[in-house]
Amino acid sequence: MASRNSRDYRDIDGVLILDKPIGVSSNHALQQVRRLFRARKAGHCGSLDPLATGVLPICLGQATKFSSYLLGAHKRYRATCRLGQTTTTGDAEGEVIEHRLVAVDRERLLQLLPQFIGQIEQVPPMYSALKHQGKRLYQLAREGKQVERPPRQVEIFELELLSLDSDELEIEVCCSKGTYIRTLAEDIGNALGCGAHLIALRRTAVDTLAEQDAFSIEKLQQLASASSAKIDELLLPVTVALADFAELRLEAGASLDICNGKRVNLADSPAPGLYRLVSAEGVFIGLGEVRPDAELLPKRLMNTAR
Repeated sequence: MASRNSRDYRDIDGVLILDKPIGVSSNHALQQVRRLFRARKAGHCGSLDPLATGVLPICLGQATKFSSYLLGAHKRYRATCRLGQTTTTGDAEGEVIEHRLVAVDRERLLQLLPQFIGQIEQVPPMYSALKHQGKRLYQLAREGKQVERPPRQVEIFELELLSLDSDELEIEVCCSKGTYIRTLAEDIGNALGCGAHLIALRRTAVDTLAEQDAFSIEKLQQLASASSAKIDELLLPVTVALADFAELRLEAGASLDICNGKRVNLADSPAPGLYRLVSAEGVFIGLGEVRPDAELLPKRLMNTAR
């Protein structure tokens, strides 16, 4: 397929919930979406390994200004683990390096899993995109090198046993940003004394964005071939990236000042913090911060001049 000329791309704003297929990287999926929408600018919110499928929010245009808030949002996963085997990577893409006897029943798991709920420490896997002295850990791992990785604190909000069938364990996890489900699978296996690795992973939600609202690459291709108007209908407003923030409606003068990058003194000040700012007409302006002294500061703004 011939590459598009830069003039073929357009300014388009919004958020797409992509159902990432197995076997492709998040960046590859992102570039496919960008081409199908002919979007001048695009970014994804939280990588999924090629092995994983499911919810991958794609921000287009000005939505990329607010993508960090989805990157930091809670994630929900459905994970399948193979008990009794450990691998070089912690998942099915690695080589099996140890076999152990599995003697685990449902009751034991129900007693064990609550130990992983709350704030826990994880040692990031060597096969990860974190950097050590400027080099990705997975690059070092492929060179046969091991380096010390300081543990990181993450939080598991929910951990539910879905099924246990012989040596195959299925769990549902709701967790904070930065949680490695591969590492969680390994840690559960170690606690059981039999080892484990991840064999399937599906992300079912990112904050309020859920899998039932996600679209496949095939669906996008079908709509894009029909018309750009059809595919554009799938985009959610930029504000879905800021669903956790309360709305603050501004009067006309204050809206104009904020759009010009000025600070505004509020007569009726809400509690200090970040707010979704909208004009008197209800048009989204951007994100602002209310200070304790009732001053409103612009943080990230939409490009209203475009």
